[in-house]
Amino acid sequence: MYTLLKQEGKARRGCFQTVHGTVQTPAFMNVGTSAAIKGGISSIDLVDLKCQVELCNTYHLHVRPGDDVIYQMGGLHQFMNWHKPILTDSGGFQVFSLAQLRKIKEEGVTFACHLDGKRIFMGPEESMRIQSHLASTIAMAFDECIENPAPYDYVERSIARTTRWLIRCKAEMERLNHLEETINPKQMLFGINQGSTYHDLRIQHMQEIAALGLDGYAIGGLAVGETAQEMYDTIEAVEPYMPLEKPRYLMGVGTPVNILEAVRRGIDLFDCVMPSRNARHGTVFTWDGIRILHNEKYKTDSEPLDPHCNCPVCRNYSRAYLRHLFRTHEMLGMRLGVTHNLYFYNTLMEKIRDALDAGTFESFYQEMVPILGQRI
Repeated sequence: MYTLLKQEGKARRGCFQTVHGTVQTPAFMNVGTSAAIKGGISSIDLVDLKCQVELCNTYHLHVRPGDDVIYQMGGLHQFMNWHKPILTDSGGFQVFSLAQLRKIKEEGVTFACHLDGKRIFMGPEESMRIQSHLASTIAMAFDECIENPAPYDYVERSIARTTRWLIRCKAEMERLNHLEETINPKQMLFGINQGSTYHDLRIQHMQEIAALGLDGYAIGGLAVGETAQEMYDTIEAVEPYMPLEKPRYLMGVGTPVNILEAVRRGIDLFDCVMPSRNARHGTVFTWDGIRILHNEKYKTDSEPLDPHCNCPVCRNYSRAYLRHLFRTHEMLGMRLGVTHNLYFYNTLMEKIRDALDAGTFESFYQEMVPILGQRI
């Protein structure tokens, strides 16, 4: 259940109650695709890094180790020893981004596994069954993630099929949640809005899926090639048609500036591989801007990574040491970089919530956008 506590303009402060705990929103979901954060971060670490929700991926876990294995181990929460909320992505994005060969039919999609080329079929029912096995807190509906740009008539046909798939997802989820052997009978289902950058199609699709009374709604198919401004314009077009009393999730976004812009436009939940991926290559986010640790100027810099940050890395290590770790390809460099970036993202969300509580979000937004987007 989502409770809207406060609004400042379109920006929303809320809390989202789930069977695995309450999420304070706006919130960033930390991406652990294969039930682990890349960079050597454990579920125990995540508690100290202020993580509220972890995101795992249906397709990847279906391929390895197999959702049947995770089911036998008691579901994802038991398997990875994480007892707060977990959202599982439906696998739709991976089907359309990783598979070289795929065939879309009304029933679902047949595609080649990216690991061994083995043929896999996935449709709405298969995605729901896998996610039920994983026993996540929130399951995402199976949809087609449309490339940008895409022809109008193709997008129109695609979103109609995605709506039909969503109706099947809802029916299958309700069936699975009533089975005696289901690990999490309170699993929630979020629908995904598609429509490329065509505002009329986005609005039409949002109206159709809002009528289904789901647990939450996501905007998908953005941050995949369009400009940042096109993304913001699309959010603005769709937002008035998103149910006020349900959580709103912008999938796969983004930079700290993207998050501030989207919160300002009424979004509650975010996920992105960027903080962990960038950190593994020596790029870190700080309260002074973006820092590239490979730069020569850090060779003998004894300052902490970010003087304004209270994470374990900034409290204990210098920029010079971190640069050394990255230059020598030491695994510890990746671990420390990811630790810092996740702490930074989760603290950014905390500061956004505090600003919304205090009624000062607009001034926080105006102050931070020029700083957080700049390279130091």
